[in-house]
Amino acid sequence: MEATEAEELLKVLEASLSHIKWRLKSSAKRRLQIDVLALCNGMRPVVMIDYGGKMPELQEHLCAFLEHCQKGSASFEQLRVMVVEDMIYLIHVKEMANYVSLSLSKEVELLFVDLEQDPPKMRTLEDNNLLGMQLISIQKLFSLYFPLEGMRNDLLPPDRTELREDTKSLSEPTNSQSSLLIDLSSCIHDTKVTVPTINGWLLGYPVVYLFSTDHIEHAIYNLSTKFLRIYKILVHRNSNPDKGSRPEELMSFSVPYDMSMRGSKEPWAETFLAQMQSKWGRCKQTWSSLEMEVSECYPQAIAL
Repeated sequence: MEATEAEELLKVLEASLSHIKWRLKSSAKRRLQIDVLALCNGMRPVVMIDYGGKMPELQEHLCAFLEHCQKGSASFEQLRVMVVEDMIYLIHVKEMANYVSLSLSKEVELLFVDLEQDPPKMRTLEDNNLLGMQLISIQKLFSLYFPLEGMRNDLLPPDRTELREDTKSLSEPTNSQSSLLIDLSSCIHDTKVTVPTINGWLLGYPVVYLFSTDHIEHAIYNLSTKFLRIYKILVHRNSNPDKGSRPEELMSFSVPYDMSMRGSKEPWAETFLAQMQSKWGRCKQTWSSLEMEVSECYPQAIAL
């Protein structure tokens, strides 16, 4: 995306917010800007919208916002609103299909922090545990919604006869729902996989917290008593009029301190930064820099 395209995209974004009368705080508007730029530039396939209000009003605002944006610019054509339980996201359909495919082919390597263990242990999907196998099943369901050849125009899954018996409860949009909305909450029904685990995978974190629905309280206590490292990917916009401004946060995630003793020198951290820098290399017209920042966090109450 050229710098002029990015500027035009932000103008459409601003006009759409004004048109639907969605009054965002300046901090929330900046986050929406960087999230939309990240999606449209191919930096991220999914972003979580945890600002701008609460459900169901937030869902209504996002659908109305996206509908107006698509009328103003083709850059928004691939964007959709996605819901999983009480989490809401903006996604790029094409990039999402590619990410799901790479996940299933193991080209996207994930490490899991098993919070059911004290102290927590690092795992991979190769450990063949129940949660890992259920996560792979969920990823396969996502691949039915986001096939590499392109999502169906009506946003519905493939013919039900092609799906396994346990996919019959998948949500389908009703006439009252926006065609821009995809509700995949049913994908995690009848599993022990928690929303935080799905969230970590969707958002592209290299390290994801893993615990079952039977051990939520134990996982919260376990993580709340640990020192953490906070990993942030920071970018600086070329179009930012304030040349002396600090870089903006593209994404962030945490890892228990004892499992990340080398900070940014951890092999998985170096691999992740290299992947992000590769993506950034294709959109330097939008962002002049990309870096990783690592900080420490004392034990504190955690909401999972």
